[in-house]
Amino acid sequence: MSNTKKQKRSPLERKPLRNPGQSLQQYIQHVHNLQEMPLAAMIAMAVAIAIDEWWRHFAARPPQPIGATLIAAVVVACCVYQLRVLRKRLTSLQLGLDGEKTIGQLLEANRRNDWHVFHDIPCNRGNIDHVLIAPQGVFAIETKTRSKPAEGEPIVTYNGESVKFKDSKPDRKPIIQARAVRDWLREFLHNYTTKDYLVRGVVIPLGWYVQPPKDGRPPDIWVLNEKAFLKWVENGPVVLSPPEIAKASEELTSFVTR
Repeated sequence: MSNTKKQKRSPLERKPLRNPGQSLQQYIQHVHNLQEMPLAAMIAMAVAIAIDEWWRHFAARPPQPIGATLIAAVVVACCVYQLRVLRKRLTSLQLGLDGEKTIGQLLEANRRNDWHVFHDIPCNRGNIDHVLIAPQGVFAIETKTRSKPAEGEPIVTYNGESVKFKDSKPDRKPIIQARAVRDWLREFLHNYTTKDYLVRGVVIPLGWYVQPPKDGRPPDIWVLNEKAFLKWVENGPVVLSPPEIAKASEELTSFVTR
């Protein structure tokens, strides 16, 4: 009889779907482990060296406290500066993560039987924060979470090519990113279903009011807050049949869980 042990198999037929903000959560952990913790360790080591030298001084052993203290002071000052920069960056990343989770939970809470919701879809043009497949079409959703101004209305102006949060410069990056992931998703669905799905790119500035383009022309990328987006999907015209919805959802599920 062979003594070779048989490998146990997972009870899962496929990997689970991804969670809202999963990539961003992993990146935050990466920054914390590889950048923040080493800086904190360097501060602790520098202070420990200085304390040891002062102990040698008071214990009548040949000390070098001044040199050690100067070294510790320089190391601590540099590390504290870097930590402050990192903390600011991590705070911004955490705000973005919370925003992705909020939109993800909102989509799940409003999910209907004919809605299929996906989160954090990796692709070669960046991650798609959320994908909604519904009778009203396929939506590639990018979440933008910005702190609101201390005073005045939180208003985002949109001119079809860039968004401008109050007290900030116009930013084209959200629109460029939304176009990129929309085009990838449209191409993906066409390649795997041979159908040209109506895919809309959507940017959701969470909690902000959006002023649309003044020329009245419908832009190719939507910029809507979360309430307006849900209202549009709920009341929009039906463009996909149940079999089309099921096929698109099946192919995207297969891609995510490979």
